[in-house]
Amino acid sequence: MPLETIIELRSLLSGLPNRSSERKTLIIETAELYGVSTQTVYRNLQQHNLPRSTRRADYGQPRVMPKPELLRYCEVIAALKIRTSNNQGRHLSTVQAIRLLEEHGINTDNGHIIATPGLLKKTTVNRYLKQWGYDKERLSRQPPAVRFEAEHSNQCWHFDLSSSDLKRLKNAVELEPGRGKPLLMLYSVVDDRSGVSYQEYHEVYGEDTGAALKFLFNAMSAKDNQEFLFQGIPSMIYLDNGPIARSRVFQKVMNYLGIEVRTHVPKGKDGRRVTARAKGKVERPFRTVKEMLETLYHLHPPETVIEANTRLMQFLLYYNKQPHRRESHSRIEDWLSNLTKDGIRQMCSWDRFCTFAREPEKRKVGIDARITVEGVAYEVEPDLAGEKVILWWGLFDHELYVEYQDCRYGPYAPIGKPIPLHSYRSFKKTNTQKRADRIEALAQQLTLPPSAIGRVELPTTVAENVIPFPVRSFVDPDPFEELRFKNAIAAKKAIAHYLVKPLAKLNKEQMAAVEAILEESLNKDEVMTKIKDYFQR
Repeated sequence: MPLETIIELRSLLSGLPNRSSERKTLIIETAELYGVSTQTVYRNLQQHNLPRSTRRADYGQPRVMPKPELLRYCEVIAALKIRTSNNQGRHLSTVQAIRLLEEHGINTDNGHIIATPGLLKKTTVNRYLKQWGYDKERLSRQPPAVRFEAEHSNQCWHFDLSSSDLKRLKNAVELEPGRGKPLLMLYSVVDDRSGVSYQEYHEVYGEDTGAALKFLFNAMSAKDNQEFLFQGIPSMIYLDNGPIARSRVFQKVMNYLGIEVRTHVPKGKDGRRVTARAKGKVERPFRTVKEMLETLYHLHPPETVIEANTRLMQFLLYYNKQPHRRESHSRIEDWLSNLTKDGIRQMCSWDRFCTFAREPEKRKVGIDARITVEGVAYEVEPDLAGEKVILWWGLFDHELYVEYQDCRYGPYAPIGKPIPLHSYRSFKKTNTQKRADRIEALAQQLTLPPSAIGRVELPTTVAENVIPFPVRSFVDPDPFEELRFKNAIAAKKAIAHYLVKPLAKLNKEQMAAVEAILEESLNKDEVMTKIKDYFQR
């Protein structure tokens, strides 16, 4: 059917109502006029209903050179930008990459590539880099994130901390002289399965390990508020690669509690994936607290950390009663319904927890068997005086343990001032001192017989042409084993060769005699002489 007929038919149909019977009449008359079916008329109207493109037939195809050649140049230019990129995102520009290709060329696995001068243009190359997916944004795009969810409650906790929008409390005092007022930090753990969150405020000067351990102890312990049911020791804690995760004392405490510490994948471990990307499980409660609770601090700010934590606890009770992210019940109900059959692992007491939190430090014990740690003096075993030891001093108590050669001593409590003048005392003798006294006493009793010293007898008559000089006897290295047998097996082979029969055919008495001879010496002459005398008898 001609295009003009289809356009005219469409214009006639557009002037009629949708349910008019004349529309069908027009279709039938047009079909009879051209000798086609009514389905053909409807199909032609549908095909010519969409607007046609007015672009060139070679739109999107390069005209300066064949597509494979330009594609190869674009790949090399994109590779140059990736190779010259730094951490700030700066890289070689397209103009400079084209200049290098035209003036010097680039060495690749397929040979040396050099472009014809004036053939490549900046706008052309940039357009096709973006069109073919070689631009910097797409090449550096990270792989998609994989979301996970724990099967049971307390199976995985997300741990993180964020500075509060309040920054510092009005009545804050300096914890350490010269460092100013501490920063108000918000510590948080979130259960991966249920989304239940527990948070606390702490005044710190950064990512403090001691504050993190205090917070985790409070999170895992039973709360004073009976309505806040969240507690127990988790199976795993997931956090970033910050100073807390790298702390040895943090790793040791978690190991003592049976908690697996997992951190984000390091940068460069999984191709273009960065160190960590926020998934929202632990970041979202931070945002909720800052938008719904901390905004009210402008009207009535808290004066102390205790007051701030009291307000935060009331808000967390409301937050944990909110609906689960995908279930039809609240977060705390999901936490209760998905506990393991064994239940939660109960947390230990604070005194016992303090014994776990000990940080190692290499020190040398003084000659007075004392060590001073942060102005506090400790007196250790006298046997350790002058030795290099490893100190295990507690973050939350004043007891000290000392480790030396896989032996641990302690605990040691801080001591008072030095003893007054003329009030002398002596330590009890240690095992080292007793051993030294015993060796010294033995050394005083040692003597040598005269034969060990030796005597020098000068000759009475010496020829004029003879000059006396000391002589050392020759030590034969016997490199080819001509004087001694290498071992008993080699000696038995020689004996069997001499007897012209294997030693297994000898009786017990003869074999015992052979063994006795070999135990005395492995000298070839002595062994063979005794063997000949024995068997000739």
